[in-house]
Amino acid sequence: MDEVGGSGLDDVRIEGSKVILRNVKQTDLKHLWSLKYGETDPEWKKWDAPYLPLELIDFHTFIDKETQHKTYDEKIGAYSELLMEKNDQIIGSVVYYWEHEPSRWLEIGITIFDPKYWNGGHGTEALMMFIGYLFENLEIERVGLTTWSGNERMIAVGKKVGMQVEGRMRKCRYHDGYYYDSIRMGMLREEWESLKFRR
Repeated sequence: MDEVGGSGLDDVRIEGSKVILRNVKQTDLKHLWSLKYGETDPEWKKWDAPYLPLELIDFHTFIDKETQHKTYDEKIGAYSELLMEKNDQIIGSVVYYWEHEPSRWLEIGITIFDPKYWNGGHGTEALMMFIGYLFENLEIERVGLTTWSGNERMIAVGKKVGMQVEGRMRKCRYHDGYYYDSIRMGMLREEWESLKFRR
């Protein structure tokens, strides 16, 4: 893995063997909006919290939100979203958000928009690189990930990168006629440090 760019808000480019993570640029916005909001029922949404409706927003609203994110990122000193790129094509993104910022409770998410890139190790590598980026750039002791028991691939990816299942809220997600569990996963800085030196 090769990282170009220093800490803070320099251009970020983290190269793995399968994907590149980089910050969102102005020229990406139209395509990124199309990937996220261009379809009313995209395949990726069937696995990404499908019990929550996808709020379709127009391009101007999207630009407004991205401007707010950029301002926030500059204040914090790290990008809250990095694009996942393969062969010069955007295939997904990784994000972080604060569950509770004053106590530094940070959560991450990942989406690969194109199903042909599922099950190929792209998400595993991207998540591993993003977790490293966050520990290196933010003053946090834990990175968390929340998913649901219907998304077995996401749980498997979390375990592959070294996360542990920390909590299971049973049958609290009702979707398509079935009850599912909410799954909380997490990794501590000390665990990431230990894994980093073993890889």
